[in-house]
Order: sequence, then structure tokens, then C-alpha cells
Amino acid sequence: MYSQRPLSYAPTPYSYTPNPALAASINLDEEVKLATSSAERDLYESLAEIYSIIVTLDGLEKAYIKDAITESEYTETCARLLKQYKSSLGDDAVAQEFGDLDTFKRTWGLECPKATERLRIGLPATVEQASHSAPTPSNGPAVAGAPGGASLILTATENFITFLDALKLNMVSKDALHPLLSEVIQSVNKVTDRDFENRGKIIQWLITLNQMRATEELSEEQARELSFDIEQAYQGFKATLG
Repeated sequence: MYSQRPLSYAPTPYSYTPNPALAASINLDEEVKLATSSAERDLYESLAEIYSIIVTLDGLEKAYIKDAITESEYTETCARLLKQYKSSLGDDAVAQEFGDLDTFKRTWGLECPKATERLRIGLPATVEQASHSAPTPSNGPAVAGAPGGASLILTATENFITFLDALKLNMVSKDALHPLLSEVIQSVNKVTDRDFENRGKIIQWLITLNQMRATEELSEEQARELSFDIEQAYQGFKATLG
């Protein structure tokens, strides 16, 4: 009988020959470095931080939907996570490596749909939709004679005027307008939880600004449209006060 000879392409127990020189050069106690420089290490740490923010935010949104946390706890934590997310992407190197949210999620196998929507909007749900725990009588608008009512109305009015004045002064970048418009909606929510006419325009513009780069500016046409929409929202807000 002829002895069977292994096929040339089939693996055999003798297909690997240990290399003593290579084995001697490997130190099992040596730390494996993922980064070759401090800048590269900082970059990876920032990306890891963004990853954890997205996962944490998704869990927070689910907890809020299930009433597992209070509105105040949710608002504070969500606002902090959104701020940390924006701060992390403020670094040019991190932003370049991050790309965009969808790309980052695909790269690292993330789903987190609720966090994705919250990051797109850029506001806690309690700000996007007026909190029903707002200090207003009978869930209506604040009354000027009620304790703190006049002060809340005055603050909201001042924030509207400040924002419109900023547009008149040609302040049209995201980093100039987004904080001011956030102040508008937050102060309005403290006065009333009613969905007054053109309130939705404030939210739509906040989303638009949130999706812009920090130094990106509105076009002249966009600035005019924004001014018109916020002026209409201001009139709608005043109409709720009677």
C-alpha cells in the first residue's frame, strides 16, 4: 500500500516552525501601548468619552420615559451630557476623527436610537416640550400678580428682545445664536407649558443651529427668516398672557 501524502495546501502539524529569536524578543510583562504619542492617546480618550456619553444618554432617555427619574434629575443630567458631547467635539482633531454621529456609530457598532435623536435636537426633552411641572397655576401661563410670575414673564420677554437684537447686530454664527435661543425657550417654558402659536419654530431653529458647526454662520436669507419666525413666536407668547 502506498502511504498517503498530505496535500500541499492542507495544514499539517509541521507547518509552523517556532522562531526562537522572535520568542526571545517578546516580553510578556511589557505594557502594550495603543498610542505612540500623548496627542494620539488624548484623541483615543476623547473618542472613548464620546462613546460613553452616547451610551449613557441612551440609558437616561429610557429611564425618563419609564418615569424612573424625576424631571429635574433628567433635565440636569441630560443638559450636562449634551454639553460634554459638544465640548468633546470642540477639538478639531477629535471632530475630524469622529466624522459625524452616524459614521461613528457604524464604526463602533452602536445603535442607541434615543440618544441619537436627543443629540440631533440638542435639548433635553423637558425643554423641547414644556415641562408640566412648571410653576404655573393650573398648568396655564404665569400670572403677573402671582409670586414670581411677573419676574418670569419679564425674563422671557428680555430674552426674546436680546435674541432679536443680536440678529439686528448681524450676530449670525451658531456659537452666538444657539445659547441665546436656548435661553428663550427655557425662560418661556417657565412661564407657560401651552403650545402657543409658532412655539414650534423656536424648537426647529434650535435643531437647525445645533446641527451647524460652531463657527458656521447663517446666510442672509436664513437670518431674515429666523428673525421673522422668532418675532412671530414672541407675538404668540404675548398672546398667551392675555
